[in-house]
Amino acid sequence: MTDLSAFIAGLPKAELHLHIEGSLEPELMFELGRRNAIALPFKSVEEVRAAYAFSNLQDFLDIYYQGAGVLMTERDFHDLAMAYFTRVAADGCRHVEMFFDPQTHTDRGLPFDVAIEGLLSGMAEAERSLGVSAKLIMCFLRHLDEDAAFATLKAAEPWLDRIVGVGLDSSEVGHPPSKFAGIYRAARERGLKLVAHAGEEGPPAYVWEALDLLKVDRIDHGNRALEDPALVKRLAAEGMTLTVCPLSNLKLCVVDDLKAHPLKRMLDLGLHATVNSDDPAYFGGYLGENWVRTATAIGLTRDELVTLAKNSFTGSFLTEAQAAPHLAAIEAYAASPS
Repeated sequence: MTDLSAFIAGLPKAELHLHIEGSLEPELMFELGRRNAIALPFKSVEEVRAAYAFSNLQDFLDIYYQGAGVLMTERDFHDLAMAYFTRVAADGCRHVEMFFDPQTHTDRGLPFDVAIEGLLSGMAEAERSLGVSAKLIMCFLRHLDEDAAFATLKAAEPWLDRIVGVGLDSSEVGHPPSKFAGIYRAARERGLKLVAHAGEEGPPAYVWEALDLLKVDRIDHGNRALEDPALVKRLAAEGMTLTVCPLSNLKLCVVDDLKAHPLKRMLDLGLHATVNSDDPAYFGGYLGENWVRTATAIGLTRDELVTLAKNSFTGSFLTEAQAAPHLAAIEAYAASPS
């Protein structure tokens, strides 16, 4: 392990952009397929991995929804969550704010409670056995209409005290944030935190809409905001957290080369950027690998790595009191001889 890799491994960090369905590794996909007697359109783990050559977001989504079809029981969702938490704990992650897509499951006939109860069970075990805390963010699929999102919010009502916020994911282009202004207003009235994918493949205008119409607390991705200097100035002035996903950006051809990734420029511009894995089973790396490969490719300094780690907690939905021990641990780690 290089000095850089070792430093990153020990650096306390949080993950704020993780789709739990996107952590479904091919091995677990096949195991759950066998467990639930579901035939997969792949003959082997190697064939699944070979299919993970995406040219854009939609290529990925097509196989992502197909893979999620093996998740059928609370135990499946619990096992999926624990497989992820076990990996991310080894990367020095102390806290996760995890997306899940209930519509992916309810649209195929699964009751709402199956996914959420399994995930909540996994989250509780991760805190108990691994020391990793977690919060749950319910995402609406933006290729569906707002009425479907309202139906999902209604179905979620018994669990709203265990859901920290709502998000917006799936196909971005052609589905602007403005399409969901009503459901975001309803979620805000219920006291939920608000995040939205914007500026991954969609234009800077989508980031403006997320800010002004959805009134989000955090922007997921946000890369294309850099095309608009006025938007960059606003994001920096407001301290808006961007949950950046470098290996996802590379895999989905948002950037052609990791050396060209804008993360360092974001920091230079005063943006509150963080590092995250997005859909790690599909994009070639969990949290630690995103940190190490990106830091190596763009030459992040130790001070910049410490800033990113702090951003991951100050940009989280932890209270100041909950975040304080993590920030103190980062300071102590950074100050220790290495």
